[in-house]
Parts: sequence; structure tokens; C-alpha cells
Amino acid sequence: MPDRPAASRSLPVLIVVIVLSAAMLRGPILSVAPVARAIGADLSVGAGVVGLLTTIPVLCFAVCAPLAIAIIRRAGADVALSLTLGGVVLGSILRSVDGIAMALVGTAVLGAFVTIGNVVLPIIIAREFSARRAHTMTGVYTAALNVGTMTVTLGTAPLADAVGWRWAIASWAVFALIALVVWVGMRGVRAAFAPKPGPRRDADTPRVSVMRHGPTWLLAAAFCGQAFAFYAITAWLPTLLGDQGFDSSAAGAIAALFQVGGMIGSLLLPVITLRSSILIGVLCVGIGWLTVPLGFLFAPGLWLAWCVIGGLAQGGGITIVFIMINAFGDDEHTTAGRSGIVQGLGYAVAASGPLLLGALHEATGAWTVPLLVELVAVLLFLFPGLAVARHLRTPARAA
Repeated sequence: MPDRPAASRSLPVLIVVIVLSAAMLRGPILSVAPVARAIGADLSVGAGVVGLLTTIPVLCFAVCAPLAIAIIRRAGADVALSLTLGGVVLGSILRSVDGIAMALVGTAVLGAFVTIGNVVLPIIIAREFSARRAHTMTGVYTAALNVGTMTVTLGTAPLADAVGWRWAIASWAVFALIALVVWVGMRGVRAAFAPKPGPRRDADTPRVSVMRHGPTWLLAAAFCGQAFAFYAITAWLPTLLGDQGFDSSAAGAIAALFQVGGMIGSLLLPVITLRSSILIGVLCVGIGWLTVPLGFLFAPGLWLAWCVIGGLAQGGGITIVFIMINAFGDDEHTTAGRSGIVQGLGYAVAASGPLLLGALHEATGAWTVPLLVELVAVLLFLFPGLAVARHLRTPARAA
């Protein structure tokens, strides 16, 4: 790590890299949704095949997590981020140059490299910022995830009208390209691309084995609940609102409040953890999340309150998970392993969320059972999350 004066001078540049990198972790993937019909018509494929262009990356988040851990441990966090940014540009180009086969290949490439970014960016935040600033920067990072999503959701269709869907979905790789240029300029070509060994560890200090570390698995369970609840309700909230009498435009606009709330919640959560504790942060997120299933079950007329409160909670939920990943105070090697396990399992479970809620709604013809499943997912976040937060009152220890 650079000396303090140099680090201070480069801090604004590093923040720019983190924000742009976070924006491209979701933006290029979700750019398919607004132009799905145009893609299907142009490539002569059905909605199910087009849906793979958004499903494959989420599956990659789970399947490629061990690869991400191995790259970070072998090459270092700096190289891993460089590979992420370059890989996103490559995947975005491949996805847009030819037919459906190349689109699927490009999507898989995109998902694999974004997986590395998912794991490594929280590690870089923990390494480059003090403990208190790391809480705040984690909130900025997760807010930028939502900003990237909103920007792409609003901008892709108008862009496609002007230049076609291929150029429209490829253009969002500009986030990654600019971030890569700034990152290489900040670190230098050698630091950004040359693998280097991690910092030396005192031989008398045992390294935490994340595979045998109980709180790691509890945190993974909490993220399973958070990610399942988020992806499931995001996919079906417009339909749920539509069944209450809103037309598609109104339902979409109301559902957008849920995403806007996520941006605000990401920034508010670090304020709570810094002024009180991580435990209070988990409790606030869990209570906020509970209002979504319970509110729509027992007081659906208060839909605005549940969308806003739930939005704040979902943004705070992913933020608190990343804060806890880094809060054990372990070295880069151990944190990479913990981050990979937590996110790999979480996204594997999350991929089933939209499918399960949709199937249950179709089978029952109502929203009661799907909302009860959403309630179980929220409780899966809350109770393991509280257990981890209590553990973090003392330093992590090898199990």
C-alpha cells in the first residue's frame, strides 16, 4: 500500500474507480431487459432464450466464485480488478457482435469476470480505507450498484431507438473502460497487471480457515436470505402491484421506488453502524425487510410504505453483509475466501428466487404463499445475521 501522503492524494481517484466499477457490476448485465423483445425478434429466439442473457450471469456468480478466490489469492487484488474491468469490456463486445450463440458466450464471459469483481472490490475497500471510512465506502459501493442498474434501465431503450440494441447494450461497458483507464493510470501498468505475492504473515499468527469458521457459514446463510428476497421481489413486484389494479406503467414506476430506496438505504446503513453497532444495523435491516411480506399480506393498501421501507432495507442489507465480510479483520487471502463462499452460495440461492415465487403464484393463483416464502427468506437473513454481528464484538478466531 502506498505511503499516507500518496494515498491521500490518490483517494478521490480511487473513489472514482470504485464507483465506476460498482456501476458496471450490474449495469451491463441488466441492460438486456429493456430491449429483450428487440433482441428476440432480431435473433429469432423466444423469451426463454433471451432470459438466459440475464440468468447466466447470476449463475456465474455462484459457479465462478472459486475461480475468483483463486485468482485473487494467486495474482493479488489489483490484478484481479484489472482482469474484471478488461473482461467486462470483452464480454460486452462478444455479446453484441453476432447471433445468439455468441451472445450466450459473451454473457458467460461477462458473468465470469463480474464474479471476480464482486469478490475483489470489497477487499480493496477494506485494504485502502480505515475501518470507519470502509463502512462509508461500502455504502457508496453498494449505492453505486443501484445507480448503475437505474441508469441502464432508464437509458437502454432510448439508446437502442437511436443506434440499435447491439450498440445500446455494448455501450454500457464504457463504465468498465473508463474505470480501467483510471485504475491503470493510478496504479501503473506493472502494479495493475503484474501478479505479486500478498503481504507477509507472522508465522506465529494462525490464519483463519474460512471453511471451518462457523460465522462464515452463518454469514453465507444471511446473504442467501438477503439475495433471494431481493431478486424474488424485484422480479415480481410490478406484477404484484398490477394484481392490485395498477396499470403496467404505474406498477413499474412504483416498483422503481423500491430501487431508489435501495440507493438511499446503502448510504444510510453505514451511519447506523458507525453511530451504534453492526448488530443494530442488522436489526434495522431485518425489521425493514419484514414490512414487505407482512405488509402486502395484511395491509396491501399501504403499498407505498412497504415499497419505500423495503427499498431502504434491501439497500442496507447488501451493505451490511459486505461490511461484515470485512469486519473480521483478516488478511486478503482469508477475506477473499470468505467473500467467495458468502457470495457464491448467496447468488446460487438467489437465482432460484424469481422462478420459485413465479411458480408458486401460478400454482396457487394468489400471492399469499409466495409472500410467506419471502418472509422465510427475510428471517434467514435476520437470525444468522444477528448471530454474526454478535460474534463480531470480539476478534475472529480460527475454528
